Amino acid sequence: MRFGGVVDESSANGGTGVTDGAGATARTKRSALRKVLLVGVCVAALGLVPAAAVATPGSGVSGTVVAKGTSQGKLKVKTPRGRTDVTFREITVEPGGSTGWHTHRGQLIAVVKSGTLTRTLDDCSVEVTPAGTSFIEPSGADHRHIGRNLGTEPVVLWVTYLLPEGSELSDDADAAHCPGGR
Repeated sequence: MRFGGVVDESSANGGTGVTDGAGATARTKRSALRKVLLVGVCVAALGLVPAAAVATPGSGVSGTVVAKGTSQGKLKVKTPRGRTDVTFREITVEPGGSTGWHTHRGQLIAVVKSGTLTRTLDDCSVEVTPAGTSFIEPSGADHRHIGRNLGTEPVVLWVTYLLPEGSELSDDADAAHCPGGR
């Protein structure tokens, strides 16, 4: 039987005791390979970590949520063609009050902050939107509507208007001919 390696002192330390001609044991080679692979994996993982550590921290900025509402379903927002005026407005409708019949030249995104708003739409359907909900009012003369406060506390709305540049916030409209005078 022929033996191609030499016995060294590593056998006394738990090694195989067999070396190749260069003097490194098989165990030492596997250990070195594992270390190289471990370092490679760590370097690759660091490349996947977001660079948040290099972001600049903010200062002197604060924000307050003034109203939040959840939609009944998907909100389909459409902006007017051309330049758009974006207006944010708080509207209060006292108990027994109404907005009067009107339309908008662009969409509105509304959040009911408090109270319950009852809207009658052009097709005479009625939508009741309580505090904590949101809705879209579509644009155009064929989407006339009226908002009423039929409750005992004020209705507070936070409304974002997306209107063609220079438009009025709303346009008066004739009442829809609804049975029972809705």
